[in-house]
Amino acid sequence: MSAETTGSCDNQHWWLRYRAWRGRRPFWAGLFTMAGGVPIMYFPYANMHLGNVTLAMSTTAGAGSLIIGVLLVTLGLTMWFHSVVRTFAGIAAILLALISIPIANIGGFVIGFMLSLFGGALACAWVPSKPRRGDKVEQGGTVEHGGTVEHGATVEQAGNTPEPGTASTETTVDANGGRNSAG
Repeated sequence: MSAETTGSCDNQHWWLRYRAWRGRRPFWAGLFTMAGGVPIMYFPYANMHLGNVTLAMSTTAGAGSLIIGVLLVTLGLTMWFHSVVRTFAGIAAILLALISIPIANIGGFVIGFMLSLFGGALACAWVPSKPRRGDKVEQGGTVEHGGTVEHGATVEQAGNTPEPGTASTETTVDANGGRNSAG
């Protein structure tokens, strides 16, 4: 190892890329949905051993439980790798979680039901964040220039010239580039 190489650069680079990937999609929604699908498809085929007694939990709805669990895992992966359909995947996960109550041993003994329901709700609620702008104008009438921040300043007071063809008033900064908010 030479003096120019850094030992932790590869791990840090990988971690930063993973964090960026995770931030652009409903990561936790997919994780909870997949985690909810596992107990739903596992419990109907599991056997519990209590000493010398074997308790078989398999029911006639084992195939239905397997289908629901596989679909929930698939929807979780869809949320990760195709986040455009996150609302559809979230609603489908909520419906499958509700269907798992009568079909799959009370929704995987309520564990799978709650995890998939929570994951579906997170997927419906998730929206991609807006990219951060490096503009001089921020929300709330704040103008940044030269490292200082002035509250309630107009564009002229901050030393900037307005764009050609726009009228400069005291509300120019609050107008958000000509698009006023409704509230």
